[in-house]
Amino acid sequence: MKHYRKALYFNTKTRRAFINITDAVEEAIVESKIQEGLVLINAMHITASVFINDHEHGLHADFEEFLERMAPEKPHDQYKHNTGTLEDNGDAHIKREILGREVVVAISDGQLDFGPWEQIFYGEFDGMRKKRVLIKIIGM
Repeated sequence: MKHYRKALYFNTKTRRAFINITDAVEEAIVESKIQEGLVLINAMHITASVFINDHEHGLHADFEEFLERMAPEKPHDQYKHNTGTLEDNGDAHIKREILGREVVVAISDGQLDFGPWEQIFYGEFDGMRKKRVLIKIIGM
């Protein structure tokens, strides 16, 4: 059994963003030389997410609107997390819980074993600072 680890770093220019990281994950699989196995991709920050969905901008706008309805950013004082601290990101913690921390994808013949239209995304909910995504690959 072999393993491989790679980190991706993001510092978005906006508070919220969706970034397609599929190519970066595929590149890590090539670097790993693993042909059969699993890849774990996870956000290493509590206000960011990794998820799988379609790469369609209208859908991403729908995600943004849905998440903002479920956990609106403002007013900041609606979140107990924000009160009495310098924090203003209570909404970002909740949005992360909705979309999730990580995904695991099978690797077959050295490639991501996806269904139609599936892509891997990094979701940022409290950006404008450096954050990390871990790619961990195990297999043969």
